[in-house]
Amino acid sequence: MNARTILEPKHRVKPDDRIEVSVPEPEPAEPAGEDIPLNVVYEDDQVLVIDKPSGLVVHPAAGNHTGTLVNAIINHCGSSLSGIGGVRRPGIVHRLDKDTSGLMVIAKTDPAHAHLSAQFASHGHDGRLERTYRALVWGKLPKRRGTITAAIARHRSNRQKMAVSSAAAARHAVTHYRLLESYPENGAPVRVSLIECRLETGRTHQIRVHMAHAGHPLLGDRTYGSGFKASQATLPDPARLALAALNRQALHATSLGFEHPVTCEKLSFSSPTPEDMQSLINGLAELN
Repeated sequence: MNARTILEPKHRVKPDDRIEVSVPEPEPAEPAGEDIPLNVVYEDDQVLVIDKPSGLVVHPAAGNHTGTLVNAIINHCGSSLSGIGGVRRPGIVHRLDKDTSGLMVIAKTDPAHAHLSAQFASHGHDGRLERTYRALVWGKLPKRRGTITAAIARHRSNRQKMAVSSAAAARHAVTHYRLLESYPENGAPVRVSLIECRLETGRTHQIRVHMAHAGHPLLGDRTYGSGFKASQATLPDPARLALAALNRQALHATSLGFEHPVTCEKLSFSSPTPEDMQSLINGLAELN
């Protein structure tokens, strides 16, 4: 095609022509809804905030086609889901690992999904999003406040794991931590630390990977903290028994703040430490 070639439309649209667009009704949700109890913290016609228990997978996948958070939300919301992408389904804008408990926000409409996704993409840099977690980690941290900056990628040999990596495919990741309490607090060498983490990025397993990379894996983390099994025997009986009963990584999403996608109001929510983690904290207090 040379510079003088002009393409004429086959049909010219007259100013008074009317173009009708047919928008189909939202299709039934896939997967199907299931009657799974939800701890609803907040809900309106745009968003749903829940306190996820440990052991609940967020999204159906290979090996977990039913019994997920998505199945539960579809059942709970019913027709109030307006159709994310033309299908009645919840808009998952962030996830928690199966064995991580705590706060999540879910979009119920396409506009809410787009608005919340943008907030999570900015990771709080624009001041709209706030997320904090509490975790119990092995050992004494080098200082009371710190930042771990280390890119994360899929583990080279175990595709179920993530790892700190310098590979080109690795993604930038930043975790800020603050020491809340040490066990024991004075005198004897610190065996366990209770910390608060704030994410500047949101990579898969980020807190677990970063803390293990720093030499302080989470208590109960079988994936990234297997080398600390012997340390469990050094804990007082109440803490050791509570850790065995925990049967998961000691990680809880304790606070969540975001801008409402319609009203632009700042919403903030907090979740108390779950019973299984609190039992472990109570047992560790005997070290003090």
